[in-house]
Amino acid sequence: MSELLKAVEAQDNPNVPELSPGDTVKVFLRIKEGNNERTQEFRGTVIRKRGGGQASNFTVRRIASNGIGVERTFLMRSPRIEKIIVERHAKVRRAQLYFLRERTGKSARLKQKFS
Repeated sequence: MSELLKAVEAQDNPNVPELSPGDTVKVFLRIKEGNNERTQEFRGTVIRKRGGGQASNFTVRRIASNGIGVERTFLMRSPRIEKIIVERHAKVRRAQLYFLRERTGKSARLKQKFS
């Protein structure tokens, strides 16, 4: 039975680095529009990371135009993710940063973690 599960299992995406909540990231995603395929960048803060083996995912939040918050969830093992660049790490004290949803401007900033 385990051989059958391994055959269906998705492969690790080598382009996904180690992420943690509070990281500011750029996610480059392959988008298919008709016959064309292009790369789209989604830049924001990781507000949660869920580890569920095959179904592990992370959610990135960014502020779009007019101060509207946009969240997008990505699968860790997705072959559509071209690459992820971690721009900075933030010092956070919780695993899910849902409190950022109510905040805008300076109060939504996180302190940078210097290692």
